[in-house]
Amino acid sequence: MEITHVHLNDQTVAGTRMKDKDVFSVQYHPEASPGPHDADYLFDDFFQIIEKTSKQSTEV
Repeated sequence: MEITHVHLNDQTVAGTRMKDKDVFSVQYHPEASPGPHDADYLFDDFFQIIEKTSKQSTEV
């Protein structure tokens, strides 16, 4: 595991990612919309994982 996000106020872990699997998490509410779009990259990463996994499952 690796830490990807740290809470600025109290320095607690706010995000992690597994180094050897396509798994990640965040401990805050990334907005899909409306509102700020500063977490859009998380959704991009999530969709890429889904696409990769879908392609792998159809190849088997």
